[in-house]
Amino acid sequence: MEHVVNDAVEQALALLAIDSPSGYTETVAQYAYNHLKDLGFEPQYTRKGAVLVNLTPHLPQDNGLLLLAHLDTLGGMISRITGEGRIHIVNVGGLRPHNCEGENVRIRTRDGKVYTGTFQLHNPSAHVNPDYSDTPRTFDTMEVVLDEEVESREDVKALGISNGDVVCFDPRTTVTPSGYIKSRFLDDKLSAGILLALARQVANGDVTPTRPVWLHLTGYEEVGHGGSTSVPAGITDVVAVDMGCVGDNLEGEERKVSICAKDGRSPYDYALTSALIEAAKKSGADYAVDIFTNYGSDADATLSAGHEVRHGLIGPGVFASHGYERSHKKGVLSTLKLLDAFVG
Repeated sequence: MEHVVNDAVEQALALLAIDSPSGYTETVAQYAYNHLKDLGFEPQYTRKGAVLVNLTPHLPQDNGLLLLAHLDTLGGMISRITGEGRIHIVNVGGLRPHNCEGENVRIRTRDGKVYTGTFQLHNPSAHVNPDYSDTPRTFDTMEVVLDEEVESREDVKALGISNGDVVCFDPRTTVTPSGYIKSRFLDDKLSAGILLALARQVANGDVTPTRPVWLHLTGYEEVGHGGSTSVPAGITDVVAVDMGCVGDNLEGEERKVSICAKDGRSPYDYALTSALIEAAKKSGADYAVDIFTNYGSDADATLSAGHEVRHGLIGPGVFASHGYERSHKKGVLSTLKLLDAFVG
């Protein structure tokens, strides 16, 4: 399955190269839509700008499975421009200021202009600021320094930059010769790439689903409501394919697929989770079952919106989530093995 893993990683890299904080996902959704169209499917855009596609239109549409991954990422939005021409932001999703210091950013204005800058502590030179080490890193103490010759609020506004403009952080994506995948926003573009690779397997006849299978690539997961809508008729099971947590007291790791039994909101459906575990065993996937106490998913949003379905959660292990993240091709392989066995 090496070629399938490489396909998943290539798709993830393409998605990671497209800025897409929650609410600003039109371009990345268009990429996914066009790719699925090229594979011979008939994707559709939802009212919320997500991408929905039926991989099995030839099957009776009852007892269907909906696989969810999200295309949106963490990011920022301009909240004010200071008198000296510095830009303050608020977070979109769970962006943390203390692990974004020194990162390059792109500001995307509403009239289509793009400006670059750096997210820095105010007065960021240790040679100048005696309080550099002791200053808390917050959205009040940090700011975007534009790569433009600006000295005032008026100079910044003259560029067409204003409050409410989107601030996108550079993902700094790289794949090492040893198979590690490092980038911001592997949550969840790595799993979105995995679902696009699964779609190619179905299109090529390498995987033959035994029940209706739909993909929903959402655009508002990081703010809590990505999977709340657009559940097709006949769906009985919803599985979020998102990142698996890696850290202290967890069995998951970057080279495994994680199966979540419970997150911060509730247990996942017991029978469906058991079926996912059996699929992992059957396929030979390297897997771990864990509880994610500080976590929510698109599948949670589906249930919270009132849809009467069973829900589950799987995904490749991702280290340092909501920061500069890392996974591995072996985790991608195990996730694909589990999915192939589960849908086929």
